[in-house]
Amino acid sequence: MTYIDRDSETLFKERLKNKRLKSDIVEEEKMEREIQKQIQKAEQSMPVVDSKVSESAPAELKKPEDGAKIAFALGSSSLKPSIPEKKEAPKKVLFEETEDDHKEKGKEKSAKSANASGGSSALDELMKEQEKAKERSNRKDYWLHEGIVVKVMSKALADKGYYKQKGVVERVIDKYVGEIEMLENKHKLRVDQEELETVIPQIGGLVRIVNGAYRGSFARLLSVNMDKFCAKVQIEKGIYDGRVLPAVEYEDICKVAQ
Repeated sequence: MTYIDRDSETLFKERLKNKRLKSDIVEEEKMEREIQKQIQKAEQSMPVVDSKVSESAPAELKKPEDGAKIAFALGSSSLKPSIPEKKEAPKKVLFEETEDDHKEKGKEKSAKSANASGGSSALDELMKEQEKAKERSNRKDYWLHEGIVVKVMSKALADKGYYKQKGVVERVIDKYVGEIEMLENKHKLRVDQEELETVIPQIGGLVRIVNGAYRGSFARLLSVNMDKFCAKVQIEKGIYDGRVLPAVEYEDICKVAQ
């Protein structure tokens, strides 16, 4: 038989219960202090409120649930202490309205200018759309044309002395293969376009546009941009005679054999 001290166990439970109660009271006091701090911060950031309104609509505190943010309401307007109200907001709205007005004025000026110039803006837009449509239609994955000068870049032909040598495309086979007559020894080779490069002539030389919107047209080389790898050309002959293309990529133009 074992003796159990019931009185000691009862006292222990009472002490534990009292300890929990004290802990709960401390937590509530901490929460109340936190609420008061939040209220003070909010009052400092608030504009001056009419005393009549304050008397008729006292502050209502809402006790938060576990894990919830503290919030309070004053009259009909609710405030979040963690995000004080910014007094600069009206200026921002005014600026945005002024900017919108400026944009509208700009649109009106553009419209008036377009009307005064006989609808030139609309015409420019139409021409741009036509250029894009031509580019989409004439941009191909093959570019070889008869009569252009190309450079052989096949390392497999290096042993035979053809690497980086130039030749003239005499015939195009199945769109992707060129029958090339080498300029130096007149030998004829069949080379895939993947192993060929376009050749850019000197300024003033004649080129053929081999790809893109003006594919197939002949043009005169006016200048080259070494940094951007493009050239300025002027089309000769055909329906686009005289048209200047300010930036055509090197790979889209090629020297014409004379």
